[in-house]
Amino acid sequence: MINILFIGDIVGSPGREYIIRNLNRIKQDTSADICIANGENVSHGNSITTAHVFELRNAGIDVFTMGNHTFNRNIADVFDSCPYVIRPANYHKTLPGNGSYIFDTGQYRLGIINVQGQVFCEPIDSPFTAVEAEYRKIKDSCDAILVDFHAEATSEKGAMGYFLDGKVTAVVGTHTHVQTADEQILPKGTAFISDVGMTGVRHSILGTNVDIIVNRFAYQKKERFELAEGNVQFNAVIITADTKTGLAKKIRRVQLL
Repeated sequence: MINILFIGDIVGSPGREYIIRNLNRIKQDTSADICIANGENVSHGNSITTAHVFELRNAGIDVFTMGNHTFNRNIADVFDSCPYVIRPANYHKTLPGNGSYIFDTGQYRLGIINVQGQVFCEPIDSPFTAVEAEYRKIKDSCDAILVDFHAEATSEKGAMGYFLDGKVTAVVGTHTHVQTADEQILPKGTAFISDVGMTGVRHSILGTNVDIIVNRFAYQKKERFELAEGNVQFNAVIITADTKTGLAKKIRRVQLL
């Protein structure tokens, strides 16, 4: 058995600082063997820098997945120096980065795949075709496989869960920053949750200053997004995988306020 801790979107300096202060304790409390986090909002809500990757890896995160903010900055240097940072596999093949990574603990090998949804998102290739290709590429080299599906619509996320049921250990959703309460083991043994949530300021809108977002919707006032300040919430899931079958035994939400 292996315990996988997956942390929802880390948002800016409040999220980073929380991870640095608390992750070691959380990993001990959850008996986590491997820690993965979505990092597309790590650097002021816009992608991730090499400095922040190293900072958070020193804090205990093993692998980073990304999403639609991946290329909001030039991060070719991140992919060059940090192979454990992956981006959605269904971005165009000419872009830097890889859509999967195999993390070797020395005892077990966990494959991580990242894909992005199409519904209510920018145009992108099919996540279903992309995830199949990445799965075929790594499946024979792993004891377990986790898929981060960075998508908006719960229906598309649910479809991905059942599409991969019995093939992978877990399908976890990211992107909405709102932790859902539908964690479950699907009929063929794959753990699923529509969205893991975020690690960012609790009294915010997706980690962003509330007034800016309210003014945008209520009065069509467009202002530059600024991160909120205040107490941070931590959202994650802990998944127990059977390394003999590659399927999940348990999934549990973690929410610390």
